[in-house]
Order: sequence, then C-alpha cells, then structure tokens
Amino acid sequence: MASLPGGSKIALATEFSVKKAVTTISNATEAVCSCDTHGLQAGDIIMLYSGWGRIDNKPFRVKAVTADTFTLEGQHANTSDTKQFSAGGGAGAFAKANTWVDVLKILKVNTSGGDAKKSTFRYLDSENELEINDGFSAVSRQLDVDADALETAGYAALVSLTASGADTIQRVTLKNGATSYLACTVAFNEEVKMQDGQVNAVSAVFSGKSRSTRYAS
Repeated sequence: MASLPGGSKIALATEFSVKKAVTTISNATEAVCSCDTHGLQAGDIIMLYSGWGRIDNKPFRVKAVTADTFTLEGQHANTSDTKQFSAGGGAGAFAKANTWVDVLKILKVNTSGGDAKKSTFRYLDSENELEINDGFSAVSRQLDVDADALETAGYAALVSLTASGADTIQRVTLKNGATSYLACTVAFNEEVKMQDGQVNAVSAVFSGKSRSTRYAS
C-alpha cells in the first residue's frame, strides 16, 4: 500500500560499540558474517565495513545469530554473485548502533542523489550513440528543523556529530513501520533562516556514504 511522509520519525545513531573484526563473510542470498563473541541479537542495527565495496560502509539489520556468526537481513545483503563478491574477500569489521536520538520538530525533508549515472559514447564507425551504466550519484538529505528546538536531544546530537565529523546512521521510520537506514556524516548550519510567514529554521545536511538500506517493517 502507498505511504505518505506524514507521521514519519527520523533518528540518529549517537553511540556505537567498539569495532569488532569480521573474519569472513559468506557468499549467500543473505550473507553470514563470522565473528567470535560478537554480542549481537536479532534486530540489532550495525554499520558494516567490508573488503567488498558494494556492502562497505553500509548499515544492516541483523536477521539471526549463533554464538560466532550473524546473518545480515535483506536484498542488499545478497552476496551470492562471486563475480561481484569474490570468495574470501569480504572480511572487515562491524560496529553496533547502541544509542538512537530522535530529531524533533522537523519542518521539511529534501533528498537528492542515488540516481543512476550514465556514460554515453559512440564508436567511430557508427552513427548511433550508446549508453552504459556508471554507478550511482552520492546521496544527500537535508532537514530543516525548528530553530527553537535548541533544548532537544536531537538538536544537541546534530551539533555534536557536526563538531566531531563522526560517521553516523540516519534512521527514517515511516508511519506504516517501514524503515530506511543511511550511513552518513552531518553538517549542521545553525544560522537561522527567517522568512515572513514561516517558522524560523536551521538546516542539517547528511552526506551519504552509500545508498540507503530499506526494510518493509
């Protein structure tokens, strides 16, 4: 069923666990990561760092765990194609998002990027141009927040993450329960935008480190 943005919530990961080494990642429709005493539970959100560029710097939800492995959930966790994910090449690390802080009093959300990039060319002996895919453009999101939200935890998180330049995860939860996770950094502009007839606002820009990871529920 179609959904609307009204009623959505946006939160930021403000505290992560210490990185733990991932010794192997399997080639599977939902990749299995090996890590001794990982301490994770099903439903945890992690930032994955991998030798496979397609899943590096990408958030995932943990689907299942054993004592020394955890399974990544979703279509983006499909590493079965060994042409794209060379066997034995996925090792890296992960960090669990321990603390989430809601950003309150959001006035407007803008999203850009994630679009397919194309390269157009033509052979010398041909009159017709050809086009091939060349990856995707960088993802960027901007939040306009009520300038009077100074005393909220979300405002403080925006200030802190901007000052530190630390990686974070932005979580969007729609009213229907669907979620989206974006690995990103934050640049928060506290200069107040004032326009007659509109609420005074400040803006935070989130620069994505990968495309979003989405879950239906």
